Amino acid sequence: MLLLAAFAAGLLTARFALTRLPWLAGEQRSGDVQPASTSVTAPASHLAQAAHVAGSTTAASTIDPDTLDTREAALAAQLASLEARTATLAADAGAAGGQATRAEAALVAFAARRAVDRGLGLGYLEGQLRTRFGVSEPDATEQVIGAARQPLTLEDLRQGLDAIAGDLATGTRGDGWFAGLRRELSGLVTLRKVGTPSPLPADRLARARRLIEAGQVEAARAEVSRMPGASEARNWLGAADRYIATRRALDRLEGAAITGRTVAA
Repeated sequence: MLLLAAFAAGLLTARFALTRLPWLAGEQRSGDVQPASTSVTAPASHLAQAAHVAGSTTAASTIDPDTLDTREAALAAQLASLEARTATLAADAGAAGGQATRAEAALVAFAARRAVDRGLGLGYLEGQLRTRFGVSEPDATEQVIGAARQPLTLEDLRQGLDAIAGDLATGTRGDGWFAGLRRELSGLVTLRKVGTPSPLPADRLARARRLIEAGQVEAARAEVSRMPGASEARNWLGAADRYIATRRALDRLEGAAITGRTVAA
């Protein structure tokens, strides 16, 4: 009985499969035609692609020469524009580098003036001065460096003038009593034009002091050199000359920095 039941179940299962799964029956037969259709479709697609490539090649080979000339002209214009921009950038970079060099040299010159005015040493600025100005302004460079090694300030000049004020006013040192008496008598009466400075020694000395306080050492030196005791002020006059020469040297260095007559460090 069990064998019969199993056999009957197998028959039912086979029938169900034939009725519910058509690909096992009819469609499997129709699949025999599919390779033929595939074999026909594939060559058609390849032919379409080949035709497209051939058409593109034909179109490319038939481009108008005027169109090519236009494209070449456009490319040449673009290249010229790029070259012009590159040249402009290079010029701007060079100008910026030159301005930076001038600014750095000016800072070095200003720092050197500040140190000399305060009576301080230059330190590392000595090397910077020689590097940047040693070629274009060698004399001015050495003048500033030497002045910094022997500091001389406005206060030093003022104190030195006060120390010799008595000899400047009278000028009696080294002179005979008769020369001194004659200067005293000549100073009792003085004739001068209205608006002109007083030539009296005391007035000259006062003017010299005011000029030094204002930083006008050259004018102060001129006043001292006209006083009766100017021969007794040789050391002070020499110090004033050195001060004036140093400031002129600093002016030359600053001028060289502004005009670009320097060497980049």
